[in-house]
Amino acid sequence: MHDVNRNLLYNLHEASGAMLRPVDEPLPVLAYGDVPGEYEAATQGAVIFDETERGLVQVSGSDAMDFLQRLLANEVLPVEVGSGNRNLLLTGKGKVRFDFDLERTDDGFRLSTPPGGAAGLLQGLDMYLFDEDVKLTDASESYAPMLLSGPESTGLLEGLFEELPGEDHQTTTVDLDGERVRVTRVAPYGGSSSYRLEGGPEIAQALWTTIVAQGARPSGRIVSDILRVEAIRGLWGEDIGEDVYPQEARLEEAFNLSKGCYIGQEVVAKIDTYGGINKKLCALGVSHNDPVPAGTRLMRFDEERDEWRDLGVVTSWAYSFKQDSGQVLGYVKRRHQDPGTIFRLGEGPGEATLIE
Repeated sequence: MHDVNRNLLYNLHEASGAMLRPVDEPLPVLAYGDVPGEYEAATQGAVIFDETERGLVQVSGSDAMDFLQRLLANEVLPVEVGSGNRNLLLTGKGKVRFDFDLERTDDGFRLSTPPGGAAGLLQGLDMYLFDEDVKLTDASESYAPMLLSGPESTGLLEGLFEELPGEDHQTTTVDLDGERVRVTRVAPYGGSSSYRLEGGPEIAQALWTTIVAQGARPSGRIVSDILRVEAIRGLWGEDIGEDVYPQEARLEEAFNLSKGCYIGQEVVAKIDTYGGINKKLCALGVSHNDPVPAGTRLMRFDEERDEWRDLGVVTSWAYSFKQDSGQVLGYVKRRHQDPGTIFRLGEGPGEATLIE
């Protein structure tokens, strides 16, 4: 886990009364004490999350574009400066090695990774680098993003900046009290407009304070997990990894079937043509509100065999305000993915009912 910026806003959160894990644990901000209120802000107003633990890999050099185009699962060549996409580096067997956001800049590309991803992604790219003019840099130490989300996010930023990105994955550089801030519109987070704001570690506290003063409600991991579980959006390192194909993890936005060859492309294309994925990430409602540990098996009784069958596994849990109950994400085997299908959670007695 990358920990360069782990303490960047910790004192600010502590002074503001946030519920925190110990300073040396990853993703320390759990909540600001009112989870229902923070969820309401995320779905009806504007909420801000500390993402300063995200990683950043910069790719530069005259061969950077061609290098990434032949490796990554989504397009690189057509991406214009100031735009980007969600992208993947796959294994040779077509499974997800890394999941990240790509942005093209004037002098190369920025790859924004979930916490803990930058060093591994850089190493994964470097193993395919031979004599090309490409420079790979772990720039996580200079990267300190935060995420603004909710239906009022756009209006809130319009009160600060003259220009905002109009499409997902577009980036605009704006001025805030003489400092340059990068504003990137990211894919809807829980169904609402979302923006990643980043001006570097030096102004992170000032930027956070300004956005909060403008009306965004601070929040943490509890609400962000609720939003992504409700949206069936897997998280790299928890729901997404080298044991799944992109189609199994619902990552269709992050790969392209018509761009030509890339690592794992043949397998991904074959799955698209012939089907055959054995499992899929699904949302399931839980019969109780107690947390369900990742790794809990999803069991069904097979009357013909007169035995319990292991048909899936839980990867994430959150309390869902939409369902008014616990909800999990989990991989469910094919032929058992119909909405309403009921599974026993591990040894029981709790149950999970497939939602989507």
